[in-house]
Amino acid sequence: MIPRLFVVDDLEPGRRVALDGDRTHYIKNVMRRSLGDEVGLFNGRDGEWLGRVHSLGRNTAEIALDMQRRPQAASPDLWLAFAPVKRARTDFIAEKATELGVSLLWPVMTRRAEPARVNVERLTNIAIEAAEQTERLDVPVVRNALQLEKMLQEWPRERTLFVCAEAGAALPIADAVLAHRGRPAGFLIGPEGGFAASELDALRKLPFVVAVGLGPRLLRAETAAVVALACWQALAGDGAGADSRPPFRNEFVS
Repeated sequence: MIPRLFVVDDLEPGRRVALDGDRTHYIKNVMRRSLGDEVGLFNGRDGEWLGRVHSLGRNTAEIALDMQRRPQAASPDLWLAFAPVKRARTDFIAEKATELGVSLLWPVMTRRAEPARVNVERLTNIAIEAAEQTERLDVPVVRNALQLEKMLQEWPRERTLFVCAEAGAALPIADAVLAHRGRPAGFLIGPEGGFAASELDALRKLPFVVAVGLGPRLLRAETAAVVALACWQALAGDGAGADSRPPFRNEFVS
């Protein structure tokens, strides 16, 4: 397997890209790459490029680019706003949401959200690692945490906000997604203790909000995020088309 790395540098023929210490450690000590071995690079703008290890030092390395492996393609325009939970579970949400193709992650402080602060840099690094592992060509934007009321003020009015509501009236998620297919969309996942009744009441009054249900069982916050995103991708995202297989996998099919 060719290792893939996210970089911020421009990618073009003949360019040499310097890797930082962490990425040098990864290709040298984790992936056991040496001079001349292939490495894939992507930056979210120029597609994916294939290069070779040109130099390899203790804490630095250079990758000489050979050719573009894939042109740039955007991920689906799907946002995930979520109330932070315990750290390991928040990390899980960021990782799995990236794997499921979200374009934006937005921590939202609800009344029952647990942590007092969110480490945006940590979540960004988790998203980068998940993108590197899943053949994505981009990395989701991670926004700074906001209070729920402030987030709703900044939410674009043309973007449907599906609120995963554990109580009260709600449409089955499949019906709601199909009814709004083709429009910009995002999901809001509540905290481990659920939304406060006053929060759900206020959300339901907003014209761009659609309350959805995820079935008869009460799900953990991180499970709800995975279920909601998977349903949307299967019905309205890039999992709904005929060409919905990971790239290069046909090389292994006889």
